[in-house]
Amino acid sequence: MTDSILCVGELLWDQLPTGLSLGGAPFNVACHLRAAGQHVQMVSRVGRDELGVRAIDGVTRHGVGPELIQVDATLPTGTVRVSFDVAGNPQYDIAAPAAWDAIQWTPALLEAGSVAEVLVFGSLAQRSAITRATITRLLDSPALKVFDVNLRTPFADAKILQRSLERADIVKLNHDELRQIISWFGLPPGLEGGMSALAREFDCRLVCVTRGRHGAAMWRDGAFSEHAGFRVEVADTVGAGDAFLAAVVSALLAGHDDETILTEANLLGAYVATQIGPIPAYDRDAIARIRASAA
Repeated sequence: MTDSILCVGELLWDQLPTGLSLGGAPFNVACHLRAAGQHVQMVSRVGRDELGVRAIDGVTRHGVGPELIQVDATLPTGTVRVSFDVAGNPQYDIAAPAAWDAIQWTPALLEAGSVAEVLVFGSLAQRSAITRATITRLLDSPALKVFDVNLRTPFADAKILQRSLERADIVKLNHDELRQIISWFGLPPGLEGGMSALAREFDCRLVCVTRGRHGAAMWRDGAFSEHAGFRVEVADTVGAGDAFLAAVVSALLAGHDDETILTEANLLGAYVATQIGPIPAYDRDAIARIRASAA
């Protein structure tokens, strides 16, 4: 277990067809890391409203440290309207502006960043100048920097992505985002060629690409590997990639080999996809059945 992992960015309420669910990619990652036994703090900002109070309470109930969550006097707590297409893929309508657009640099953040062992950050939270500047300063931390690419229209920005990739040690993205990055930066086409070129171009230690029902691929320190994934009955895919990333980080910190990292990450992502919402309670028997089904 690390002394401290900081997850920085959007903390918001997903407005799902089934009702409100506390989420945001960095928060989802934080919850799954905490479930793996890690000590995690959430860095975000909520409004001085009922949803903000409920959000901080939810963070605390999940065992994630809330001390670095700021409260904004004017901007509301973030919300996202989530709908699903005929194939079951989520579509996001992200409210703007929101409190998480205004995460301020503070002495407490300076202190937390100086001692953190891992810093998880994403691209979506950098849509605003204020939060982007705060994340940029946090990236001066000596921590292992984990970048979660999260390209959401209309907030996808090649310049922001480039600056983030240049600072990242570990990068997680999906296959559509890899194609976009290949196009933006003129990298070789294809899965393995694109991943290895991305890693070399931006001096990344590890790159993971999730591929939905086709599993995932990883480039780590010059070696490429793949996992075919687990066949499951999907309830919704919201948060599956966040669970995948948390499992990658936990397995990497535990010193596991590439095969184990990909297996555990695909397993947790597959389990979350069988559940409603991004941070379901873990049913160990159900997870064991998914693992056994691959045999």
